[in-house]
Amino acid sequence: MEIVVALLMFVDYEIKEHRIQPSMSMCLKGKRQAERNIGTNIQYKCIKTQAELKTNLDGTRYITKIILGD
Repeated sequence: MEIVVALLMFVDYEIKEHRIQPSMSMCLKGKRQAERNIGTNIQYKCIKTQAELKTNLDGTRYITKIILGD
C-alpha cells in the first residue's frame, strides 16, 4: 500500500480508468487536457489516496486497488 496521486476517469459515475500521476499539478494538467476532448457522460477527478500497486516487467507501476478514506 502506498499513497499516490491518481487521475480517475468516470463514465456514468463508475470508475473506468485510473492512472498514477507524479504530482497533483501534473494530474490537474492531465485532467484539463482530457476535459477538452470529452463527451457529456465522462468526468475526470484527481485524488490523493492509498492504493495497492503492482510492477510491470518493464518497471512501470500500476494501480490494482484504490482504498478510499472515510
